Amino acid sequence: MKVIVDSYAWIEYFEGSKKGFLVKEILENEANEILCSALTVSEIVSKLERTERNSAQFFEALMAMSKILKIDENIARDAGKRHATIRKKVKNFGLADAFILTQGEKEGAKILSGDKHFKGMKNVIFIGD
Repeated sequence: MKVIVDSYAWIEYFEGSKKGFLVKEILENEANEILCSALTVSEIVSKLERTERNSAQFFEALMAMSKILKIDENIARDAGKRHATIRKKVKNFGLADAFILTQGEKEGAKILSGDKHFKGMKNVIFIGD
């Protein structure tokens, strides 16, 4: 199974939380192809830097554990359209989430997240409450 891991899931994994254990099971299953958006890499590095943690070791782990999905002009355009559509219904839906959904669709991948904005969405493995 192809899985795009979003920043919520990566952070839970890195912190070793209960939700992170669920992420670990998916990450370590060799039958799965683990993907990560380049935008997610930025989100994680930013969060770790803001909390004064060493982002370098986590960056290296991301690179080793997943294939990083690049963002091109077509992904950017489609994510922008998706963001506009969803924002009409969900006022605080993030642009990064629209990128993850767009890349997931393009790759034929499931999205692994605990972000409340993904709850109940098609092709999402939800690890939240």
